[in-house]
Amino acid sequence: MKGCYDTTIPPWGIMKKSSTKKINKETGDIMRADKKKVVRLLKTARGQIDGILNMIEEDRYCMDISHQLMATEAIIHKVNKEILAAHMKGCVAEASTPEEVELKIDELIHILDKL
Repeated sequence: MKGCYDTTIPPWGIMKKSSTKKINKETGDIMRADKKKVVRLLKTARGQIDGILNMIEEDRYCMDISHQLMATEAIIHKVNKEILAAHMKGCVAEASTPEEVELKIDELIHILDKL
């Protein structure tokens, strides 16, 4: 029908769309971590990876390369910790029903299994 709108409300309710935040279409959740901090850390890790590639091309000493790899891994772990902590403090803490809390906790358990 011309001019009609679908009035079905998604399970996560009606949300105002934001041009700067990506909303998970299934749950209505957004990333709550400090975006500036996460981006800064990831750019640092990217710079370190570029440096590691240069070290490999220059045939640098294996142990020096390994130290840089471990430093890069530490940054990536820090980013993941930041994102997971924000998820727990935001998404889990703000879940409005016991079912929602259980779903959020199950998500955490699933991701922790992969670590």
